[in-house]
Amino acid sequence: MTSGGANDCSGGGSGRAGWVAVVLAGDRGRNDPVARATGARCKAMVDVAGAPLLGRVLDTLARCDDISECCVVGPDGAIVDANPALRALVAAAGVRWIAPGASPVASALAALDSIAAERPVLITTADHALLTPCMVATMCRSGGDLDLGVGLVEHARVQAAYPTSRRTATRLGAHAYCGCNLFALYRPAGRTLVERWRRVENERKHPARIVAGMLGWPVLIRYALRALSLESAFARLSKRHGLRAGPVLLDDPNAAVDVDSLADLRQVEAILRADD
Repeated sequence: MTSGGANDCSGGGSGRAGWVAVVLAGDRGRNDPVARATGARCKAMVDVAGAPLLGRVLDTLARCDDISECCVVGPDGAIVDANPALRALVAAAGVRWIAPGASPVASALAALDSIAAERPVLITTADHALLTPCMVATMCRSGGDLDLGVGLVEHARVQAAYPTSRRTATRLGAHAYCGCNLFALYRPAGRTLVERWRRVENERKHPARIVAGMLGWPVLIRYALRALSLESAFARLSKRHGLRAGPVLLDDPNAAVDVDSLADLRQVEAILRADD
């Protein structure tokens, strides 16, 4: 089972060159709660400590040695056309805009359809304002023999850093883990799991339903009894779907902090200003 280990991003590494980063930026326009609260035309352009969410993510990816190309999926074309600042972001060198699908998974698949199967792909989201080159390098260089890697942080790390922050956690055995909106597709077989994720994409706030949908109902009993470890969960996932999937454990608690709510936005702004 592969993990990020100590997350050493100092250089070298075993990543494959020529990664394509897919940034999911589709949203509900002004109906998005964060966009509505801030008056932004869309969530991707919500200002966070002086820069738009999408701009921060693209700036980080531009500084990553492993990434050679970026695909931004969404927002809707009409929103892009009406927003000169957004249009400039998605027209930058090395960035390609793709129309969003009806859901995050549909958007990811639309991007993958436009990328050669042999290219390794990193999937993230436009609201990952705290994304760093180290996080990206860890994801890209932790593949080993995996087809797909899922970025995770131990919930205890997030809680220790931000005790008042509420983040969805999945308990596996003695530990709980938070997702990071980071997925590395090291080999073509990893793409098949993106398609199958359609079954559970609306259940991301309900870990038990995800376990049942992706691993099968019998495994849910072990999960409920806290007898399902992280290693066992990924082993079952790999066997059930005919590929090699594994966790990439990140040390930085900020990897688990995205902007889903106004409270998240204020938290991210505070973190960024404290780092300045």
